[in-house]
Amino acid sequence: MFSTVLSIVVPLFGIMVVGTIAGHLKLIDRSGSAVLSRFVFMIAFPALVFVELRKVPLEQFFDWRFLGVLGGGMFATFCVGLLIARMVFHHGKTAQSLHALTAMYSSTAYIGLPIVLVAFGDRALVPGIVGAVITGVVFLPLAIVLAEFDQAGRTKGFSFAPLLQVLRNPVLIATAAGLLTSASGATVPAQMVSLCETLGAAFVPCALFSAGLFVSGGIEQTAKGEIAWLVFAKLALHPIITWWLAYHVFVLDHTLAAIAILQAALPAGVPVFVLAQQYGQFESRSNAAIVVSTALSVLTLTLLLVFLVPTPS
Repeated sequence: MFSTVLSIVVPLFGIMVVGTIAGHLKLIDRSGSAVLSRFVFMIAFPALVFVELRKVPLEQFFDWRFLGVLGGGMFATFCVGLLIARMVFHHGKTAQSLHALTAMYSSTAYIGLPIVLVAFGDRALVPGIVGAVITGVVFLPLAIVLAEFDQAGRTKGFSFAPLLQVLRNPVLIATAAGLLTSASGATVPAQMVSLCETLGAAFVPCALFSAGLFVSGGIEQTAKGEIAWLVFAKLALHPIITWWLAYHVFVLDHTLAAIAILQAALPAGVPVFVLAQQYGQFESRSNAAIVVSTALSVLTLTLLLVFLVPTPS
C-alpha cells in the first residue's frame, strides 16, 4: 500500500518541489507563477473541462449526494470561519469573509485534480471538476458579495464588477459549454477535440509547478495564532466535517467519499490571496496560510492516501 501511495505522491509533489527549487535558485522569477497560473486557469484547465464534460451524462455531473457532501463541508467550514474571524480575531466584515474563504477554499484545480486523477483514475475526473467549479463559482462569489456589502457601507456604492468577473470565468464558461454539448448530443470537430486535449495535457504539470514556484517566495511574519488556526481549519476541520457527511449523512460509496475527503483536505488555494490583494486586506495572512498549508499537506495528504486509496489486487 505504501509503495502505491509513494507512486502517487512522489511524482506530483516532486513537480512542486522542482518549482520551488527553480524559484529559490532564481532560474525562474517567482512572479512567473502568476503568469503560469493564469495559463493553467484561463486556458489549460478550461480546455480539459470542456473536452471531458462533453462526454459526461448530466446526471453524473449533478450527483446531489456528492454535491451535498462536498458543498456541505465547504459551507460548514466557511460559517465556522466567519464566526471565529468575528468573535476571536475581531475582523471587519471584508476581512471576515476573506478569513472564512481561506479556511475552506481548497486548491482543487491546481493540486486536488491531479492527485485524485492519479489516485482513482478516470472515475475521479468529474468529481474533481465539480470540486473546482463549486469553489470558484459558489464560494468565491459568496465571499465577494459579503466584502462588497462591507465596501458599500463605507463608500455608498455596491460594485458588481467582481461578480461579473466571476461570471466571465473561463472554467465556468467551459463547464457550461461542455454540459450543453453533452445534453444536446452535438458533435465537436476532431481538430477542436485534439487541440483541447493537447492544452489539457499541460494542466497537471503546469499547475503543480506553478504552485511550487509560488511557495518559493516564503511567507511574511504575521499573526501566527490566526495562521495556525487557518491551517488547522483547512487541513483538519474541513476534511473531518466532510468525512462525517460522506459516511454518516449522505452515505457515499468509498471512492466518491474518498475523493470528497481528499478535496476537503487540500491546502488553501491561491485565488484567496488574489482576492485579498484586490480588496487590500488580509494579504499577508492568506499568503501565509496558503504557503504553510501547502507545505504541511505533503504529509497530511500522504497519510490520507494511505487510508483512502484501495490496495491494488
